[in-house]
Amino acid sequence: MEIFPPVMASRPCANILDLASGDVLDIPQTPRALPRVITDPGIIADLDGDSDGSLSVCRERIIIVANMLPLHAQRDAETAKWCFSWDEDLLLLQSKDGFSPETEVMYVGSLKVEVDPTEQEEIAQILFDNFNCVPTFIPTGIQKDFYHGFCKQQIWPLFHYMLPMCPDHGDRFDQLLWKAYVAANKIFAEKVMEVINAEEDYVWIHDYHLMILPTFLRKRFNRVKLGFFLHSPFPSSEIYRTLPVRDEILKGLLNCDLIGFHTFDYARHFLSCCSRMLGLNYESKRGHIGLDYFGRMVYIKIMPVGIHIGRLESVLNQSSTSLRAKEIQEQFKGKKVIIGIDDMDIFKGISLKLLAFEQLLHEHKEFQGQLVLVQIVNPARSSGKDVREAKRETYLTAKKINDHYGSSNYEPVILIDRPVARDEKTAYYAVSECCIVNAVRDGMNLVPYKYIVCRQGSLEMDDAMGIKKDSPRTSMLVVSEFVGCSPSLSGAIRVNPWDIDSVAEAMNLALTMPDSEKQLRHVKHYRYVSTHDVAYWARSFMQDLERACKDHCSKRCGGIGLGLGFRVISLSPNFRKLSIDHIVSEYKRSNRRAIFLDYDGTVVPQSSICKSPSPDVVTVLNTLCNDSRNTVFIVSGRGRGSLSEWLSQCERLGIAAEHGYFVRWCKNCDWETSLSSADLDWKEIVEPVMKSYTDATDGSNIEVKESALVWHHQDADPDFGSCQAKELLDHLENVLSNEPVVVSRGQHIVEVKPQGVSKGLVAEKVLSKMVNSGDSPDFVMCIGDDRSDEDMFESVLRMVSSPSLPVAPQIFACTVGRKPSKAKYYLDDSTDVARLLRGLADASSPKPTNIAHFQVSFDSSF
Repeated sequence: MEIFPPVMASRPCANILDLASGDVLDIPQTPRALPRVITDPGIIADLDGDSDGSLSVCRERIIIVANMLPLHAQRDAETAKWCFSWDEDLLLLQSKDGFSPETEVMYVGSLKVEVDPTEQEEIAQILFDNFNCVPTFIPTGIQKDFYHGFCKQQIWPLFHYMLPMCPDHGDRFDQLLWKAYVAANKIFAEKVMEVINAEEDYVWIHDYHLMILPTFLRKRFNRVKLGFFLHSPFPSSEIYRTLPVRDEILKGLLNCDLIGFHTFDYARHFLSCCSRMLGLNYESKRGHIGLDYFGRMVYIKIMPVGIHIGRLESVLNQSSTSLRAKEIQEQFKGKKVIIGIDDMDIFKGISLKLLAFEQLLHEHKEFQGQLVLVQIVNPARSSGKDVREAKRETYLTAKKINDHYGSSNYEPVILIDRPVARDEKTAYYAVSECCIVNAVRDGMNLVPYKYIVCRQGSLEMDDAMGIKKDSPRTSMLVVSEFVGCSPSLSGAIRVNPWDIDSVAEAMNLALTMPDSEKQLRHVKHYRYVSTHDVAYWARSFMQDLERACKDHCSKRCGGIGLGLGFRVISLSPNFRKLSIDHIVSEYKRSNRRAIFLDYDGTVVPQSSICKSPSPDVVTVLNTLCNDSRNTVFIVSGRGRGSLSEWLSQCERLGIAAEHGYFVRWCKNCDWETSLSSADLDWKEIVEPVMKSYTDATDGSNIEVKESALVWHHQDADPDFGSCQAKELLDHLENVLSNEPVVVSRGQHIVEVKPQGVSKGLVAEKVLSKMVNSGDSPDFVMCIGDDRSDEDMFESVLRMVSSPSLPVAPQIFACTVGRKPSKAKYYLDDSTDVARLLRGLADASSPKPTNIAHFQVSFDSSF
């Protein structure tokens, strides 16, 4: 048969190896040129940069990306040809049941076998044509360092709370292994890029092997629809923060639209890491948790995975399963069986389980000779001395128990350390009265779910085991509280696996509990497991991903950041960078101007230790103020004393201090208060309350203003400070409910100020005075960087559209920093603001003598 190269809906690939800083590794590129995509008749789309051109498709497509494809692969011994078949037991394949029949599902991942480079093109064609799979052929050296190195020796132990405190326990961070991880993720990205239609397709990435893949895809297609599900635990911030590449991985995950976790604990740890390391806050809207990440809302989903009920029930109905169950029943006739099925690794707690079983036999002698623990050990997924030590300890402990409590016809612990067929495992589940999962840390663990379904039985199984058709079903679970499935099994006996005595007593309780209670627990568990199966999990995740991506087309997207720090800013379609050429042109044509400027983060850099304006800024402000056509105001939350001192050289500059509570039109004018008879007696109520929170919150402080009190928690622990701020807000709202004040929460602050005070009211007051004096402005500019400036933007836009103005002026509302805002324009930072003001000053004074020259660069787009 003649084999042709794969014909795929292809995308041009930029050199994705350049996305990470530095030359990581020499990775072979796709061995064929990929054609550009024709998006309109006769037009070839230029897909360099943010290119989300579309291919016409007739149905929804989901691209599932995982480390391994859900395929069996083996070479025929006689013909030497490769044979492929679906791996029906893998979660990725079973999840298809949650999608509609019209949905096309494509898989991208590696094969479990190594394929010679000369055969890779042919294999890729076969898998694409027959299985809709795209294989990622990772070079052997990279694969070893990527999977067995970084994934299994560094990420996996760390995510299970194992720190490399010394060389004997865990491997120290290795930069070469990290480079292999980056390189492997790039290869996955290249394969996804070959087949994706970025406007239409959904991409669902699975597990910790591919946590930076979203960065590469988001870099290439800014609006790609990305979901990620982590199947392992996510550690607490105290553990995660030890990872040298912690920011790169967090930013990779945040380039998704939806991130899924098994439990709230794992999600909470992730959110805490985002808060502590990236300064991000999350919010809950109608039950959905979201992180605002540069204008993009990244949603968090908590949904434990389920099992494929039909698949398990089909095994239950096999005659081989029934026959094996009958044999096991006869083998342990007159005895009670406890079942444990675990992988051989250091986190499954097998040896702790055996010690607890030994304690049970010691404390409850009636179980000696009557109770058997069958421990099936699945093959280890990784190698190393940790696995060898765990295996050695397991065997020694089992031997000790059997030597002490066993006899010629009784073996209390039966270790089955060999590949066990599916029907045999199912038979052991069905026969066992109790199942114990004693892992010290585990992502999900579906063993309890499988045990519950098997205990429900089937007609053939019941007949083989002599169980009456309508007899009540029972099952008992002893589950570690550190296992992902634990929260969903409310009828299980939860234990601390490290507490040997409590685990022993839990097994005793499970075995001696009245059958009526066992039945109730089983019914409750079976109802949950049967309704929350793998199809439900997949369907729920995709529905949330669709909702998370629904606003993609209504936003303007622009990428910023280099290498693995890349992220996308999502903004309103009309939001753009303010062109200095354009505003200077409008400034020159205008006759009456109003200019409002925030202070911190606008006129002076937010990070500046010295808050006094530079001599150049003072000169520019004076030039603008000396133009008789201008009314210039600094509008700040700072106190009037500080602003008066810092801006003492600007005699004609108007100042609005403390968000406009104090207003001064020029240096020689008196300060006016926005409220003629403000009652500030409420301060005596607020200050003691704030002081109590300051004493209880290390790193917090109180800022006392003439008209307001502000509680700052920027230097406090992020989680504790945020929690205290919420509590303080509620506390103050309660005690001040009858006072004429506003209690508000901002970025790391809680502020109490009089009602009717805001930057927006300052702008309204100044503009009204200009109109009433016959100097109606035809040019209005306001610039600010924080949340309080949004009031100013809103007021200006509202007032200039009112009928009180004879002519609608040109409006330039501009925020500092590219972020969602009510302003139409943005400037990147205070340096850009200084350039803009310099341009306006030059227009007011064409030949300035004392102002240093700035080279100004203009840009009105991304």
